[in-house]
Amino acid sequence: MIAHRHLRRAAGGSFLALALAAPGAVFAEQPKPGGSLTFGVTTEPACFNPQRSEQQNSFIVIRNFVDSLVAKNADGRFLPWLATSWTISPDGKTYDFKLRDDVTFHDGEKFDAEALKFNFDFIKEPANTNAAGQLLLAYEKSEVLSPTELRVTLKRPDSALLEAFSSIRLGILSPKALKSGDRLCSGGPALAGTGPFVFQSYTRGQSVQLKRNEAYRWAPGYAAHQGPAYLDTATIRFLPEYSVRAGALSSDQVDVIEGVQPIDVALFKGQPGFQFLVGPSGAQTSFTFNINYTIPPADDVRVRRALRDGGDIAGLVQGVYLGTVRRAWSNIGPENPFYNKALEGSWGNDPKKANAILDEAGWTGRDAEGFRIKDGKRLTIEVGYPQPFVRDNRDVLIQGLQAQLRKNLGFDLKLRIITAGEWAQQREKATWTIYPNTFLPADAAQELQSNIGEQGFIRAAAAKGDKELFRLINAALAATDVEEKKQLVDAAQKRAVDEAFIVPLFSANYQLAAKDTVRGLSFEAQLDSPSSLHDVWLASR
Repeated sequence: MIAHRHLRRAAGGSFLALALAAPGAVFAEQPKPGGSLTFGVTTEPACFNPQRSEQQNSFIVIRNFVDSLVAKNADGRFLPWLATSWTISPDGKTYDFKLRDDVTFHDGEKFDAEALKFNFDFIKEPANTNAAGQLLLAYEKSEVLSPTELRVTLKRPDSALLEAFSSIRLGILSPKALKSGDRLCSGGPALAGTGPFVFQSYTRGQSVQLKRNEAYRWAPGYAAHQGPAYLDTATIRFLPEYSVRAGALSSDQVDVIEGVQPIDVALFKGQPGFQFLVGPSGAQTSFTFNINYTIPPADDVRVRRALRDGGDIAGLVQGVYLGTVRRAWSNIGPENPFYNKALEGSWGNDPKKANAILDEAGWTGRDAEGFRIKDGKRLTIEVGYPQPFVRDNRDVLIQGLQAQLRKNLGFDLKLRIITAGEWAQQREKATWTIYPNTFLPADAAQELQSNIGEQGFIRAAAAKGDKELFRLINAALAATDVEEKKQLVDAAQKRAVDEAFIVPLFSANYQLAAKDTVRGLSFEAQLDSPSSLHDVWLASR
């Protein structure tokens, strides 16, 4: 067995954590325990179970009570967490993990190799269909070698496995909780992890209450301190309105907010009594239109390319976000080491060409409202946006593109806010048309597979999917050589954009505003989102 090193260079130095106190930083003041913090967030989680949630904003809450097997540092290295060390066989198919022997779940059950094996097997069980299963596509089995040793065997090499094990989506839960059959998505004390806070209660539409886990002694390798969290308690309040969040922070009703509206940045950035923090954009993908290219009219590449190039995306992003985010060229974030920089400037904002190819495709008629028609049907594609995922003025951005495509091309891009249940049904039956999202994990090949590969949003229509794209993604997942993997991921991104299977819009990042008395705020490299509150403490003015 050999130690895992073969992908370290790919990720090293790629994540820029622009936090006030990044993981591992030395505080100018001595941290002190005690106190309560209130965090105002944009979105209420539809599910609090990390193994089932597909909502990125849910992880801001979940990370406080759920740990991962390994940790990912800001420089891309993988560090100990619930596992103290690991080795990988030369063929990349066997991983041996040594585990901590002092960890307990919030329900009193002990964390050990049996508990870890149960989690992985549970996730892979067909009856337990979940988002986490997409990260274990190569998983074959686990063997308990001792209470503190687990061997994981893969069907094929997976260059993204440690990335997966550092993900909140593979957060470890108590087997007792998983066996209980309780509705863990609903949260509450039954959702037992091993994290620095215990999930005390959830009031729908209002807040989540967290309490410090006094037994906590197993913080991730990047943490600024070991031992229990400093805060006694924390409250996560759901404040979807921008003005309400900003007002709550300004009036001392909350201590921290995320999702700061561009026009509100000036209220906090550089202002006495406040701090403003910007996270990286390397782990999560860019906010992207993922197009179901297996059904008409999007099965015609000319229609997809017209949609891609018919509007001024850069102008729209600037207009909505006022320079606080960057226009995207790929679905992979620009700070990810596998970002294909060559795509910059290669597409977009060419209405003349877009009109010409729509004419070529036969969409030459016009109806009474000025939309293109063909064989009596309007040129229409729907953007079905699940309501729990709508945040950060992304619907406003889509509406702007909608108006441009109507004016420039006579293209009817419809935006419809749908329920999470409707989205799940559409995905299962492959009847969705455009799904707008950002996505985790940070590993580019894994992200491509989960999002636009065979295991992604095509699902029921995978047989009609693009075989060359699938080939590139699968080869990248199996590649253990950094340069080979980079070439394959670059090619996959290029094909996805060239064929307009995707239309990237902007490179997302998290923006926090907080009182200046809040210390220890940071961003988790694997998530690009705020870290848990484990290192956060409150200073006196």
